[in-house]
Amino acid sequence: MGVPPPELLGEEWTLGDEAEEVKRVLDAIDALDDQSKSPEARAKEFGELGETVALAIRRKRQRAIQQMHEDDDMTYREIGDRLGISFGRVRQILAEDLGTPEQHE
Repeated sequence: MGVPPPELLGEEWTLGDEAEEVKRVLDAIDALDDQSKSPEARAKEFGELGETVALAIRRKRQRAIQQMHEDDDMTYREIGDRLGISFGRVRQILAEDLGTPEQHE
């Protein structure tokens, strides 16, 4: 699979130090694709994996936004302007109960 093309990653994507790490993650996902399993079983496993990864990313994003608000003393509107999202979306992200990693094991 390798690194996805820039158009799939968004205009801001630049291949820097993170590119090799992204490639390793994508290669690891490819390695999980056990062709001896049924397509249904593989689809379920990848669906669960996708949900787990998405939740972890949402938690990281939420924490970064919390730090912008608390540590950098930025308003929701300032954060929204920096991230290209509305202040209402900032408020939603911060209010979302994502639990802790331990709660989802």
